[in-house]
Amino acid sequence: MTELYRLTIHEAAELLRQRKISSVELTQAHLDRIRAVDPQVKAFTLVTDELALKQAKEADRRLASGENLSPLTGIPVAIKDVISTKGVTTTCSSRMLENFVPPFNATVMEKLNRAGIVMVGKTNMDEFAMGSSTEHSAFFPTRNPWDLERAPGGSSGGSAAAVAAGMAMGAYGSDTGGSIRQPGALCNVAGLKPTYGRVSRFGLVAFASSLDQIGPFARNAHDAALLLQAVAGHDPNDSTSSTQPVADYMKELTGSIKGMRIGVPEEYWVEGTQPGVVQAIRANIELLRELGAEIGPISLPHTKYGIAAYYIIAPSEASANLARYDGVKYGYSYRDTSDMWEAMEKTRANGFGPEVKRRIMLGTYALSAGYYDAYYKRAEQVRTLITRDFEQAFAQFDVLVSPTAPTVAFKIGEISDPYQMYLNDVFTLPANLAGICGISIPGGFSEGLPVGMQLLGNAFAEENILRVADAFQRVTDYHTRWPNL
Repeated sequence: MTELYRLTIHEAAELLRQRKISSVELTQAHLDRIRAVDPQVKAFTLVTDELALKQAKEADRRLASGENLSPLTGIPVAIKDVISTKGVTTTCSSRMLENFVPPFNATVMEKLNRAGIVMVGKTNMDEFAMGSSTEHSAFFPTRNPWDLERAPGGSSGGSAAAVAAGMAMGAYGSDTGGSIRQPGALCNVAGLKPTYGRVSRFGLVAFASSLDQIGPFARNAHDAALLLQAVAGHDPNDSTSSTQPVADYMKELTGSIKGMRIGVPEEYWVEGTQPGVVQAIRANIELLRELGAEIGPISLPHTKYGIAAYYIIAPSEASANLARYDGVKYGYSYRDTSDMWEAMEKTRANGFGPEVKRRIMLGTYALSAGYYDAYYKRAEQVRTLITRDFEQAFAQFDVLVSPTAPTVAFKIGEISDPYQMYLNDVFTLPANLAGICGISIPGGFSEGLPVGMQLLGNAFAEENILRVADAFQRVTDYHTRWPNL
């Protein structure tokens, strides 16, 4: 039999249901795998072995009782360290929250606990989810399982690397400008950003509240659908969560995309995109055509302003959200002074890393008197134009296809210029500005490193992107390849 950590979620769920394996065995196999490879990869900020085995025993009890259970019961999953876990540290990979233990669970954790998942640990990330490489963690950088010299992408790099290396069967991350899709692409796993409001943000530590969205990582689109199903839906604790009904995603995975209309945005082939990436995605588009999809070009003319608008809006919201870390209520607090202002200044100076400070300063500047209209207001107007571009595109097409990132994984320490790093999100962040859904799936290899293919769907049309992703994966094997660790 194949090693247990190499199973997909739906394969493992079937074996658990038939009682051919137990959740304790499955969980132990993943904990052993973490012990074997995480010292090299460094995907986890915390491994919750005791809790995992306790949850696995409970899952086995429920499976034995013959209850009608979720397909995720007994499945080992990793959680990005930005999602609140009751009684388990939630650090956001920041010194500011290094010892913070939340007194409550995020809504997604409540739903996952009801589904009976096994949490194997919390995953490393760029501090407060600000970054595209997981080098901005206050603790250590995470390494890409495909090449330990390279970055896994970010900010959810730990979650992507954990799934890619077989340390968890699935994982959850957050996506504010590409933080699920870009690491998914660089690590050769599926990474899905749901529509804004599809999944509750209650208990997600906020970076940019109008852009953040929780979503899953998995080895394939089929498993991503299961992981999304478990957490999607309205939550009265989150005023931005949608009351739109949730589709039965598994039912939509028919394997056929005959007659589906797929648009290719002209603006998503920017200068600087590596030739190997272009080649792989162009070949995939031809394959989608062979599978019966109708392919055509589309223009999203305001795409070129996306990065500029995003890097005004996101830091502005971050500047407001991170004002709560003042050393008074919780988190790190500088105490070596009797002066209140010095205490606050030193708390923030010592508690935040350089990238977080950079973004707070950018945002504070953009919101300051005299600059608000010139920057923030203008950026919001551009956001409206980008949203309209997508509305017009989805009037003609069911799904849009593009590269996920302009390059394959880059070396750790290779990109020192912040602006160069921001350009990694050029194809992903427009979807966040417009609030639509997107998935990155394994789309081939260039120079031995994974290339991600991005599929974008209209608001609340996750079933469309999952259907195309699943059909593509039925005739390709990129998602079945493993890094050599």
